[in-house]
Amino acid sequence: MTPDAPVGVRLPHEAWRERERAHSRRADALTAGHRERAARGEKHPVWDFLFQYYSFKPAVLRRWHPGAGAELAEAADTERAGWRWYRQGSTPDSLIPDGAGFAAEKPDLAKLIRIMLTRTASRPGQFDCFGLHEWAMVYRSDEHRHPQPLRLGQDGTDSVVEAHELKCTHFDAFRFFTAEAEPRNRLRPTRGTQPDLDQPGCLHAGMDVYKWAIKLGPLVPGELLLDAFELARDVRSLDMQAAPYDLRAWGFDPVPIETPEGKAEYVRRQRGFAERGNTLRRRILAAAYPDTDPARSAQRIAAPVQEIVATGAG
Repeated sequence: MTPDAPVGVRLPHEAWRERERAHSRRADALTAGHRERAARGEKHPVWDFLFQYYSFKPAVLRRWHPGAGAELAEAADTERAGWRWYRQGSTPDSLIPDGAGFAAEKPDLAKLIRIMLTRTASRPGQFDCFGLHEWAMVYRSDEHRHPQPLRLGQDGTDSVVEAHELKCTHFDAFRFFTAEAEPRNRLRPTRGTQPDLDQPGCLHAGMDVYKWAIKLGPLVPGELLLDAFELARDVRSLDMQAAPYDLRAWGFDPVPIETPEGKAEYVRRQRGFAERGNTLRRRILAAAYPDTDPARSAQRIAAPVQEIVATGAG
């Protein structure tokens, strides 16, 4: 992994071009399977989520950026000069990602991402949900979001939900609960309360690190963006392994969270993802918001955010 470029560094032309080439190779390797399946018109029940739910094309992942404040020498005559949120650097031939321009054009989004990353990283992780959000999405329902069969059948799946307390904190998971499952959840997450509820143990919040990174465009170093994508990919695998669906035909052995052994395996991996996610959140904050004070209380950063979230800035 190439270290994130510190603010104010000037990258010589060949140095940043080599990073750009290495990034493209890495991005191509990460998206090769999806691109090949798309060319054949094939669907994948696990990996398509990373491109359909988040709706970012592989070409966006392939575009390398140096991060906010990193200056690219001899870049003014390249195609990069026409890219959004770049400005002239310290010399006429150089370019630099324009953090101030991004914040001026998208103030609500810039503020929201900072809040989400800071607040989520500041909270303790919750490690007793056991991925039951996916089970709640099919609870007592004849219509399922995925065509794959249920490992335990409908009755067995319903029994697992009824044997546990649902503790989902993430709105974008909770909003897909069946009507019968919603009242069983401890919380009632909404879009407006998302900044107050997201926590690092949540698998969906871990995948969302990728969403926040890519929305910041050139303010986030390309290497960091791909690290976030890799986290989303790894989290997605566990999310589906712990789901009620039988995906063994696709090469995904189940993590049977209805058993003590499955719960232990889920929590072990969940804790690892929480640690990785928080490391990435801090790196993104350092790269895109170089004025961030780590000692400042996360709860005081732009405290009233419900109106920002409500605008759909995220």
